[in-house]
Amino acid sequence: MLAPYTIKQTQETLRAKGVKYCIGAYVDIHGVPKGKVVPIDHLEHMAHGSELYTGYALDGLGQMPNDDEIASVPDLARAIQLPWEPKLAWMPADNTFKGAPYPLNTRVALKNVLAEAAKMGFGFNLGIECEVFVLRKNDDGTLSVPNPDDKLTKPCYDLRPFLDNFRWLDRVASCINELGWDLYSFDHEDANGQYEFDFKYADALTTCDRLTFFRYMTKHYAKEEGLLATMMPKPFADKTGNGAHFNMSLSDLASGHNAFACDPADDPRGLGLTETGYHFIGGILKHGCALCAAFAPTVNSYKRLVRQGAMSYFTWAPVFNSYGSNNRTNSVRVPMGGGRCESRNADGAVNPYLAATLALAAGLDGVRNKIDPGDPNEDNLYTISEAERRARGIHFLPQTLQEAVTAFAEDELVEATLGKELRDEFVKYKTVEWESYHLTVSQWEVERYSHLF
Repeated sequence: MLAPYTIKQTQETLRAKGVKYCIGAYVDIHGVPKGKVVPIDHLEHMAHGSELYTGYALDGLGQMPNDDEIASVPDLARAIQLPWEPKLAWMPADNTFKGAPYPLNTRVALKNVLAEAAKMGFGFNLGIECEVFVLRKNDDGTLSVPNPDDKLTKPCYDLRPFLDNFRWLDRVASCINELGWDLYSFDHEDANGQYEFDFKYADALTTCDRLTFFRYMTKHYAKEEGLLATMMPKPFADKTGNGAHFNMSLSDLASGHNAFACDPADDPRGLGLTETGYHFIGGILKHGCALCAAFAPTVNSYKRLVRQGAMSYFTWAPVFNSYGSNNRTNSVRVPMGGGRCESRNADGAVNPYLAATLALAAGLDGVRNKIDPGDPNEDNLYTISEAERRARGIHFLPQTLQEAVTAFAEDELVEATLGKELRDEFVKYKTVEWESYHLTVSQWEVERYSHLF
């Protein structure tokens, strides 16, 4: 429990900046922020769990109408004063139940696994590459690229549409830097109307908090332009999708050093990874199909995880549960210079807390059990034959949400990490999502079959 002095000090600091109200923002199973707003004079009450919620009104919190309410406790040390509305302070929050951390909250789950890593002497660093479309929603509900000049087949890094949309880009970039996240690069991405923002990695909890706020912030600034910002994995069949690549490493808590990093000359495989790094990757691959449900958690996600699909060139998205060096056809990549690994199947719909929880648990399983991931794959896996793929033991990632959720439900690590209740909640909601999609008759089906039969 926070000391009264800490709460009072936070109140005084925020009040001096002009803050009048505080938001305690926790997330549901989808990673969507929920919360209440209290006047700053009542921050002490909220910090002690005064704000109660009917869990049955929310997705994935495992409650029925007759259950007692859950509370939300803000993380005061991570408060963000909204740049566009300085009267408000946004605080990531955890759920509690009868005074104890609520195990069905995914931020709580991440904290639990971080504590397990600390017992092993490790911290967990995470950087997430944020890709986002800025689009116009038309009167008929369809989405379109608002800039008529943004129409190249390969628009990646194109400066003209980047500068055409500079006002929105500048607002987002300025907000990132005002918040101290250290934006180091942003660009026009591989699809028309798509942009990427890269800011410095941090400890996993901080990065997950930042991605949650980033989604909200980009949507706000796009709305001011009369547009829609979306991290939906695949808005257009003929364009690349939104990834949210997880760049991961363990730190040695005793020394502060990167536990994955070594000189490539000292690595027999030449990637610049220690044995700990390789074992971590081994764990990620061992549980890769189950992790995919958390990294790519929607029906739409699996329209991104294809080699080419409706596009005229390769998608860049992973379809194999494999790893390699600076080779983007693997689901796990070791970028040039080593010292980290990148899970590429994570997409813009990810609940970052849930995915980070399971990725860390899988990686630690690899470290504990010294799981060898085998030799890295260096060639273009999109083009190898099926016979060669099978001979090399390269397996596909799940190709539908249903397949991924089945793997999620069957992997013992998932239940051991999340607990049965949170595991079952995810499976329940994602099964309903898949069935709802599967039972919907699409316009494609009407056009294809109504006159054919």
